[in-house]
Amino acid sequence: MAAAAAAAAVGGPQPPQPELPAPGLALDKAATAAHLKAALSRPDNRAGAEELQALLERVLSAERPLTTTADGEEAAVAGGGGGPGAAEEEALEWCKCLLAGGGGYDEFCAAVRAYDPAALCGLVWTANFVAYRCRTCGISPCMSLCAECFHQGDHTGHDFNMFRSQAGGACDCGDSNVMRESGFCKRHQIKSSSNIPCVPKDLLMMSEFVLPRFIFCLIQYLREGYNEPAADVPSEKDLNKVLQLLEPQISFLEDLTKMGGAMRSVLTQVLTNQQNYKDLTSGLGENACAKKSHEKYLIALKSSGLTYPEDKLVYGIQEPSAGTSTLAAQGFAGAAGTLGQLDSSDEEDQDGSQGLGKRKRVKLSSSTKDQSIMDVLKHKSFLEELLFWTIKYEFPQKMVTFLLNMLPDQEYKVAFTKTFVQHYAFIMKTLKKSHESDTMSNRIVHISVQLFSNEELARQVTEECQLLDIMVTVLLYMMESCLIKSELQDEENSLHVVVNCGEALLKNNTYWPLVSDFINILSHQSVAKRFLEDHGLLVTWMNFVSFFQGMNLNKRELNEHVEFESQTYYAAFAAELEACAQPMWGLLSHCKVRETQEYTRNVVRYCLEALQDWFDAINFVDEPAPNQVTFHLPLHRYYAMFLSKAVKCQELDLDSVLPDQEMLMKLMIHPLQIQASLAEIHSNMWVRNGLQIKGQAMTYVQSHFCNSMIDPDIYLLQVCASRLDPDYFISSVFERFKVVDLLTMASQHQNTVLDAEHERSMLEGALTFLVILLSLRLHLGMSDDEILRAEMVAQLCMNDRTHSSLIHHIPENPNPKSGIIPGSYSFESVLSAVADFKAPVFEPGGSMQQGMYTPKAEVWDQEFDPVMVILRTVYRRDVQSAMDRYTAFLKQSGKFPGNPWPPYKKRTPLHPSYKGLMRLLHCKTLHIVLFTLLYKILMDHQNLSEHVLCMVLYLIELGLENSAEEESDEEASVCGPERCHDSWFPGSNLVSNMRHFINYVRVRVPETAPEVKRDSLASTSSDSLSSLQSSRRPKVLQRENSGTAQVFSLVAERRKKFQEIINRSSSEANQVVRPKTSSKWSAPGSAPQLTTAILEIKESILSLLIKLHHKLSGKQNSYYPPWLDDIEILIQPEIPKYNHGDGITAVERILLKAALQSRMNKRIIEEICRKVTPPVPPKKITAAEKKTLDKEERRQKARERQQKLLAEFASRQKSFMETAMDVDSPENDIPMEITTAEPQVSEAVYDCVICGQSGPSSEDRPTGLVVLLQASSVLGQCRDNIEPKKLPITEEEQIYPWDTCAAVHDVRLSLLQRYFKDSSCLLAVSIGWEGGVYVQTCGHTLHIDCHKSYMESLRNDQVLQGFSVDKGEFTCPLCRQFANSVLPCYPGSNVESNLWQRPSNKSIQDLIKEVEELQGRPGAFPVSISSETNLSKEMESVMKDIKNTTQKKYRDYSKTPGSPDNDFLFMYSVARTNLELELIHRGGNLCSGGASTAGKRSCLNQLFHVLALHMRLYSIDSEYNPWRKLTQLVEEVNSQQGNEEQQPEVPILYHDVTSLLLIQILMMPQPLRKDHFTCIVKVLFTLLYTQALVALSVKCNEEDRSAWKHTGALKKNTCDAEKSYEVLLSFVISELSKGKLYHEEGTQECAMVSPIAWSPESMEKYLQDFCLPFLRITSLLQHHLFGEDLPSCQEEEEFSILSCCLGLLPTFYQTEHPFISASCLDWPVPAFDIISQWCFEINSFTERHAEQGKALLIQESRWKLPHLLQLPENYNTIFQYYHRKTCSVCTKVPKDPAVCLVCGTFVCLKGLCCKQQSYCECVLHSQNCGAGTGIFLLINASVIIIIRGHRFCLWGSVYLDAHGEEDRDLRRGKPLYICKERYKVLEQQWISHTFDHINKRWGPHYNGL
Repeated sequence: MAAAAAAAAVGGPQPPQPELPAPGLALDKAATAAHLKAALSRPDNRAGAEELQALLERVLSAERPLTTTADGEEAAVAGGGGGPGAAEEEALEWCKCLLAGGGGYDEFCAAVRAYDPAALCGLVWTANFVAYRCRTCGISPCMSLCAECFHQGDHTGHDFNMFRSQAGGACDCGDSNVMRESGFCKRHQIKSSSNIPCVPKDLLMMSEFVLPRFIFCLIQYLREGYNEPAADVPSEKDLNKVLQLLEPQISFLEDLTKMGGAMRSVLTQVLTNQQNYKDLTSGLGENACAKKSHEKYLIALKSSGLTYPEDKLVYGIQEPSAGTSTLAAQGFAGAAGTLGQLDSSDEEDQDGSQGLGKRKRVKLSSSTKDQSIMDVLKHKSFLEELLFWTIKYEFPQKMVTFLLNMLPDQEYKVAFTKTFVQHYAFIMKTLKKSHESDTMSNRIVHISVQLFSNEELARQVTEECQLLDIMVTVLLYMMESCLIKSELQDEENSLHVVVNCGEALLKNNTYWPLVSDFINILSHQSVAKRFLEDHGLLVTWMNFVSFFQGMNLNKRELNEHVEFESQTYYAAFAAELEACAQPMWGLLSHCKVRETQEYTRNVVRYCLEALQDWFDAINFVDEPAPNQVTFHLPLHRYYAMFLSKAVKCQELDLDSVLPDQEMLMKLMIHPLQIQASLAEIHSNMWVRNGLQIKGQAMTYVQSHFCNSMIDPDIYLLQVCASRLDPDYFISSVFERFKVVDLLTMASQHQNTVLDAEHERSMLEGALTFLVILLSLRLHLGMSDDEILRAEMVAQLCMNDRTHSSLIHHIPENPNPKSGIIPGSYSFESVLSAVADFKAPVFEPGGSMQQGMYTPKAEVWDQEFDPVMVILRTVYRRDVQSAMDRYTAFLKQSGKFPGNPWPPYKKRTPLHPSYKGLMRLLHCKTLHIVLFTLLYKILMDHQNLSEHVLCMVLYLIELGLENSAEEESDEEASVCGPERCHDSWFPGSNLVSNMRHFINYVRVRVPETAPEVKRDSLASTSSDSLSSLQSSRRPKVLQRENSGTAQVFSLVAERRKKFQEIINRSSSEANQVVRPKTSSKWSAPGSAPQLTTAILEIKESILSLLIKLHHKLSGKQNSYYPPWLDDIEILIQPEIPKYNHGDGITAVERILLKAALQSRMNKRIIEEICRKVTPPVPPKKITAAEKKTLDKEERRQKARERQQKLLAEFASRQKSFMETAMDVDSPENDIPMEITTAEPQVSEAVYDCVICGQSGPSSEDRPTGLVVLLQASSVLGQCRDNIEPKKLPITEEEQIYPWDTCAAVHDVRLSLLQRYFKDSSCLLAVSIGWEGGVYVQTCGHTLHIDCHKSYMESLRNDQVLQGFSVDKGEFTCPLCRQFANSVLPCYPGSNVESNLWQRPSNKSIQDLIKEVEELQGRPGAFPVSISSETNLSKEMESVMKDIKNTTQKKYRDYSKTPGSPDNDFLFMYSVARTNLELELIHRGGNLCSGGASTAGKRSCLNQLFHVLALHMRLYSIDSEYNPWRKLTQLVEEVNSQQGNEEQQPEVPILYHDVTSLLLIQILMMPQPLRKDHFTCIVKVLFTLLYTQALVALSVKCNEEDRSAWKHTGALKKNTCDAEKSYEVLLSFVISELSKGKLYHEEGTQECAMVSPIAWSPESMEKYLQDFCLPFLRITSLLQHHLFGEDLPSCQEEEEFSILSCCLGLLPTFYQTEHPFISASCLDWPVPAFDIISQWCFEINSFTERHAEQGKALLIQESRWKLPHLLQLPENYNTIFQYYHRKTCSVCTKVPKDPAVCLVCGTFVCLKGLCCKQQSYCECVLHSQNCGAGTGIFLLINASVIIIIRGHRFCLWGSVYLDAHGEEDRDLRRGKPLYICKERYKVLEQQWISHTFDHINKRWGPHYNGL
């Protein structure tokens, strides 16, 4: 039946209705609406109301789904609706009409909007929306603004950022509870309600009648649609189906909310009106449907575990029954309110028996649950039931948006918040069951953050709805569902339960919405105070926290490696941080002043109670169980942090909140256990537990966790240490670290609890821990600014940091209101005080730095604090890095040359409450340990490192710095019974104990030890200083052993102490003493084979230090007391020379301090120095030891040898790099001997970089250059204006490609092909502007056969390379530059080429003939191509490579595909492309001269050989050879006019001269003779000059033309008329006037003609500019073919210098009078004849096509250098325009938009929507726009991605923030600004085609970008 109902919900047939209104009504909705509105506005409107009710009943029931009648038969069908959904649409139409009261709905909306008084924005958004947050304007940390409000407000200089919303949110603009009014935007600056007119009554009258029915209808729908899922698995499909159907209804409501305040207040009335709800939903009427839906509602309530109050008249809270977690009853007295009597029915069985099984879930007795909170819901209004269904349906986005859109209405906001709180428990239950808990969590927070961020509202709800009780109870209840028995300490009998971190609830962070709400409300002072005053709540909360105490217990694996590494620790750390620590910081932020002392007392009291319960529950006595550790002690940390706050801010007396000694002893055990375990983990003792245990140790100290984890732990230990007996504390530390047995004077010992290899690092760990404990002042008196400064210095010392990584690494106080928010004022000021900013630098090698902060010199000098660094490093290598940087600083500043030790840093003074901490430094136990260690180090016992010595000295120095002023050291020995350590030292003051001599020590040693062999030194006379007697020895021994210190057992000491304290405290409390030692423990060192020996020592700490000084310096008597020379030292002790240095300096510093502190010490130091110390006797070395020593020595030598080799290798590599790898530094390149060589060498010699042999390239074994061939469209991107185009950032700006070089050349070629013969067209132009092939080399050569075997080995190499070997790609074996082909070197002798270069005296006419003959000889090539040599094969294969480099469309321009003319055109165009690109690399002119930019790397010579070889295979038919037309006069033949149908050839004046040059030269046999080359250039120059004159004549107007025609004609008969441009110009004009070239000039043309007055100078300049591009290319070509250097020159003389260089001008040409370009002319035949011949061709063409004739004339070359698009200064302008822009192909907003920086095209990155033939859009665009190279800016990430062929790489970003760093993926959202240097580097790499060489991280893109 349920299914039927659901199916019918789609809007099937409807049951008949009793009262059908007249059919006329149905037809005209508008009329009906108007009629009803009129009826209702009458004073007596009952009739109208009834009529409306009936209508609504009909209309809105029309969509009510079909229900079955009582007898089960389907009800008869009446008037079928028009298919699914039609009825709903009809109903909506009715509603709209009725609301509008007969008018148009849109006009109605507009009318309502006019009355919108809302001063709030309230725009609601969903996930992924881009919003802003301004910390300067925000009151609540959750404040956010929509982009529009943000940009309309003034936030200049504020601390704001842009962010992508994760859970959705709403705009707070206009809400003064959440943000300051100064930040409101222009639209929402408080509108006073006075200027908004009052809403007319009749406007919204209809709404008040219609909307209740509409909403009720919606609710009925929701009731009907919901089917209780079987077995708790909601059938998500069904729910979603129902929701999809309701989409239009909910959207309709959402639109209503957007009409503004007037409509919202109507809606609020409707939603909160209880009477309406009662009337409509009680289900008591005769209406069957209503009944039915009410039943469904009750079922839904029940199944949710909720009761409907009517069913259960007596409901209330549980009696607190005695369970593990008792709850103070008064906690609920408030919550129960007036709930009648208590009801103790317990719905879950108490079940204590379950806890025995392994890791079984534990259920607590449900005493913690408050029934009224957990299980009762009563709905009194539409709003409440709507929310109920919203939760039931798991927060559908549409519903959430509707509910939130209503929030600007204040009345609604309060009602909704109360409703939300009322449903809080239900939300938690639904969340726990949900499968989509992530989405649901986000939606919950989306709502709650809007409600609870408002302090006023939160306070109101706390007071009226018990918000705090509800939240705490709900959290507790939630965690109770996943408890297990704790295995800490006593596995069998433990009563403690902890959360199970493996459960989904913790693993998936399901609890975070509730916890984040809780943290949010605790940030409000008024709410937090309620919490801190409420004892019941505190008890419950501590109860909650104790669930986390001891979770995720680690047990050390001793045998096997653990099989499965659990990753539960992530969940554990996250849970402690979020659920325990953050609420704690929230509470702490309100305990800042004296008046809040009471709160702290409360928390501390209940915290201690919870701790006591915990110790009892885990059965803890005094020994922690071995080999287990938990990092989670939130109760300890709560206690510690509140203590710290109490002393620091509230001036509480510390002792008043501390427990007794026994409790302190217990408190210190677990934190201490963690510190010892950290040392064990770093010593690899936990290695069998896998990597995760290291992960835990790192997380514990990591920046986000440290101040909620390790800092409180250390602080708590400091508090315990300051109050407990110091000897007890110190011995506990060494016992926990398991190094007690190591602390013996004997040279050998046995350690029962630790392997030998771990001893050293555990001892280092113990000493380091003591140093940290004694020198850290984070909670002991440092101010916040000092803490921040210390943290910052520590981070900067490890490494230079970017601003964001500093913010990331510095532990902020997690509560956002604490004041130390990174980015806040103090952060920046401290940063500028301690660090210097290093602006981002650009290395030519490509790696781009970010802006970094580096410590100032004085920071290294005075503030570098190794202790802080050790505390804060996650990786051990960071400590080393800090020390290395410190060393470098000292070397650089000349303060200390050697390897320094960590410096000793002065500490901030201790807060008086913690003065007791310093007693640790003055206790005999520590002094015995220090003495023993110094002695062992001096005697070279094993397992002691420099680190140990360093820490020992550090502790001594700390003791001297913090000693009591007066030396009253006798009081110690008076009190109490003497203990064994009294026999070592007389007192407890370090200053006096330092000078105390110890003569003999009794040690326990294994029998094998060398000490046993000696005689017992019984009757030695004892030194007067050491004649202490031990009162505990039997009398007989006493006389013998006077002066022998006892065997010292730390452990025994500690036990005694503990027992005493326990007895004292328990006798006071007069309890039965429990057995305090656990049976598991056996005293370490009790192994039987130990024996006792007595050592002669005769040392004091001072004498040991002096001997140590000798040992460290390696010289006898190296220590000389400094004050004997300079008494001043004792007066001003701060001497900079002692600040930095190594161990020697440290010892000197300590001795000086000791002497300063007491005169006795000073005297004794002097005495010791006077006695000349005998040399330490050399130890007898056994054979075995000798062997190891030899081994060591040999190793050392080998190491040195290796170092030397490495250094040598490095320097060689460096020098190679300098010569070979200068990618961007042309100045210092030395050209390699490829192109130029000395005359005496007979043949060019090449080195093969693979086999290392040198030799010439021969036909059988050719050598080749390593080259990279790539298609390039850079040339095609040249435009004719200097300013680069701007990237479009508005709809108006567009970039059109038709003024690019490529487009212009394309148009020209297609025009030529329209009118002229195809084969002739293909010789008249060059292609390759787009997709031209560029060839570059690294300059290294290899044998081609070596290369083949190298490629074979690469193919078999399985390593993933960044390139594809199958495509022929490889890296140069020597310099690793990327390459993909080998260009064969043409075998040839250099001497020959010198002969070729000799100038001959032949006349130009002879040379012209020779050239013609040579061109005519087909294949006259020194290597006959018919015999297939290796060389010719290679030449062919490389030609194939060149062709395959570019796409077919860039090669084939002929009308007949595959014609040889095509290949011919392609080949000479390759040469053209490479010459043009080289010209661009030189900056577009040759003024700089010199060798090529890539002198040694130019391969043009080899390339020319290959091209020439292939060009000569296609001989041009001699008839058509342009050379003829250039050099001979042809007899007039009218044949052309005869056969009209055959297309004519291209007139010679339309030919591109540079193309002709390349054709002529490549047609010649190679190598070419210099005089032939010059001849070709001279001939072509005449054509070029004529073209210039023609272009000039067309440029000027009719009058100018006729004027020139006359002036020139006058001079025609002078002697050098052929070399005068005036004469030539006038001749050209007169010739062309015969045709129609000048005729077509109608009036419209005149506007085009430039109105410049032409002076002779300007004409000369025009002609020179016209000819220059040709001269440049020709000079480059000459430079490459003949190896002649290019002269450098000024820009204005470039023309004359180049023409001299090319031989157009005689070199002796004097340039006194102004230079005239015409003087370069050298006509091969009479000028006037040939010119008239050329003009005739044009005239005959213009007869028919005058316009085209003009367009085709060669214009002056005007191309400027290519540039990428110009980007705007601020990234935000790009982002705002493009991130919402729709794609022109698929018209959607792309998920990853990108924009091409070459042409500005907008593309979808990775978008499947725009995929064509398996190519995604970016890859496709890179082929079309850049012939395979694409440069894209990814809009959402601000990074640039380069696509090169089939590979891609992330290039980096050209936008940096104010601190000079990138913001990839816009994670930080700070404003970004263009970095011009970076952009220049990018452009440079694009133009020079070096992406492949400079960027290293390439990967294949598989066409998916």
